[in-house]
Amino acid sequence: MSSGFLQAQGAAQGSRPVGGAVCKGLEQSSELSAGGGGGGPSGPFPKWAPMLRVLTSTLRFPRPWKPLETRGCSSNPGAAGREIQVCALAGPNQGIAEILMNRPSARNALGNVFVSQLLEALAQLREDRQVRVLIFRSGVKGVFCAGADLKEREQMSEAEVGLFVQRLRGLMTEIAAFPAPTIAAMDGFALGGGLELALACDLRVAASSAVMGLIETTRGLLPGAGGTQRLPRCLGVALAKELIFTGRRLSGAQAQALGLVNHAVAQNEEGNAAYHRARALAQEILPQVDIASGMAIEGICYAQNIPTRDRLEGMAAFREKRLPRFVGE
Repeated sequence: MSSGFLQAQGAAQGSRPVGGAVCKGLEQSSELSAGGGGGGPSGPFPKWAPMLRVLTSTLRFPRPWKPLETRGCSSNPGAAGREIQVCALAGPNQGIAEILMNRPSARNALGNVFVSQLLEALAQLREDRQVRVLIFRSGVKGVFCAGADLKEREQMSEAEVGLFVQRLRGLMTEIAAFPAPTIAAMDGFALGGGLELALACDLRVAASSAVMGLIETTRGLLPGAGGTQRLPRCLGVALAKELIFTGRRLSGAQAQALGLVNHAVAQNEEGNAAYHRARALAQEILPQVDIASGMAIEGICYAQNIPTRDRLEGMAAFREKRLPRFVGE
């Protein structure tokens, strides 16, 4: 394994998303792509210069910090009446962002405004390179997300229903594709689309007393926002079929036993035990390099290995069933 990759992994344990060792590796790769590195005008690895440039461009270096419009939901007067609020934590929690779902009148049901504001928040956070972990939490006690807003759905035409469900599916895809790790803090009911939202997150933490399930079949519907695809990938096809066909509800403790959630914790008087556990989990994740940067670093190091004599010798030794004779070139 390349020593540059190991240095990069060590640098990732610092307070910045990508540390000095990684920057040094990038400087070297820039020399390679420019034809430097002591190999004359063409450089030692001219063939791989385009790959190195592409890989380098994918690294998530922090941009100069610029506050988001909704940053700091508790202190932002304009955010108080919004169904979706964005908070960026400070101090030792810097790098953790939170999406607060706050629609108490409908138990955080997925209505038009709710979905639009959630998509807007994700688009903003995606551009904020300071965000290292994103937590989805509820501002409504006893509820994570109650699923689809069926009262609103009743007023839609068939065409409008189809378009809205397509938007929901797109929302879950945006969550799943978010460039930083995502955690669902499930401190209460997560039913139908609410569980689908949690399934789109990378990690799930639930209160032991939380209730969750894909209950659409009990309403004459079926999961339409990714549940039929993500639940089998999480639990296996047979168990996912059983839960979807029956619309069965699970407690947080049962969900943990099945592997549906990563952690289940006893609920506290404030009703936010899962959120506190999610915060602790996010703090553990903070020192790690984000996956996009990590993959780019790995690619840069691998590209440097491709033209070496030792790589060719290793493959030849395997083919000839003998020990390799490495020369360090």
